[in-house]
Amino acid sequence: MDFISILVIAIGLAMDSFAVCVGKGMCRQRFYGWRAFKIAVVFGFFQGVMPFAGYALGIGFAAWMSHFDHWLAFFILSIIGIKMIYESVLPKPDRKCADCDCGEDIAIDWKNVAVLAFATSIDALATGLIFVSYPGTIVTAMLAIGLTTVFFALAGMFLGVRFGKGIRLNIEMLGGIILIAIGAKILLQHLCNGG
Repeated sequence: MDFISILVIAIGLAMDSFAVCVGKGMCRQRFYGWRAFKIAVVFGFFQGVMPFAGYALGIGFAAWMSHFDHWLAFFILSIIGIKMIYESVLPKPDRKCADCDCGEDIAIDWKNVAVLAFATSIDALATGLIFVSYPGTIVTAMLAIGLTTVFFALAGMFLGVRFGKGIRLNIEMLGGIILIAIGAKILLQHLCNGG
C-alpha cells in the first residue's frame, strides 16, 4: 500500500475525532493552545495505537487472509464508511452546554477525554486488519494515523472555539465517503492486476 493511500485512510479515520473536537471547542469561550494540544495528543495516541492492536490480532490469520485481503479491505473500509455516513444523518439532539466544559477553567477532564478518544478509535482497530496484507506498513500507518488525528483534533478544537455555531459541514459523512473510496480503490487495483 502506498503512502498516499495510508494518508487518505488516516484522514478518513481522523474525521470522527475532528467532529468530536469541533463539538468540544464549541463549548469553550477561548482557545488555549497548550490545553488543546494535550487533548489532541490523546486522540492521536488512541487512533495510532488501535491499528496495531487490529494488526496484531490479524497476524495469526495472515496466510489465510492473503487470498481475499483486497475484499477484506474493501469490506472493512466500506462498513466503517457506511457507519460514519449513517451516523452523520441521524438527528443530533440540540445539546446545551450543561454537561461540557464551558467554563474558562483550563483543567482537563482526562477520563472524559480518554473515553471519547477510545470511542472514536474503535474504527481504527478494525482498519488495522487491512495492514496485515501489507507487511512493513504498520509502523508508517500508525504514525500517519496518529499524527493526522493530532492535527485534525487540534484544528477541530480551534475551529469549534473560533467559529462554533457557524460550522455546518458534515465531517463524518466526508470521512465515510473517503474510507469507502479507498476500499474501492484497493479492490479495483487488485482486480485490475489479475487478482
